[in-house]
Amino acid sequence: MEEVASVFRAVGNMKHRCILYIIYSGGLRLSEVTKKDRYTLLSERTLELLRMYFREFKPKDWLFEGSEGGKYSDRSVQEIFYKAVRKSGLKRHATVHTLRHSFVTHLLEQGTDIRYIQELLGHSNIKTTLIYSHVTRKGIDGIRSPLDSLNI
Repeated sequence: MEEVASVFRAVGNMKHRCILYIIYSGGLRLSEVTKKDRYTLLSERTLELLRMYFREFKPKDWLFEGSEGGKYSDRSVQEIFYKAVRKSGLKRHATVHTLRHSFVTHLLEQGTDIRYIQELLGHSNIKTTLIYSHVTRKGIDGIRSPLDSLNI
């Protein structure tokens, strides 16, 4: 979580920060922030930032418009992310899709059921969702044997 936070802290531009917040806040695919709609989570913090962004930038046709108008391209969003990663000093390889993986990992670590995560990611098949899930030490360390809950 600290690595994600460090990437966000490296973004000074409000519009760019909104874009990355939305991706992570809802576990979006790159295409879902630039091309197509999907229902998912929107954090309170992201909503607050979006309200400030909207008041300042007053977008006309697209929520995120380029300096010449029109919607942001996938490549522009990728470049925003790569610059933030470089500026944050993060040493590991990361892409915009890494934010989606981080979203899933952090939900799993918080104890969110995989079936809810499947719905949030927009997957019709649980096997697709399971690709994103990997066992983390944090999750394993928090599991207690059911024997410890027996009144014996």
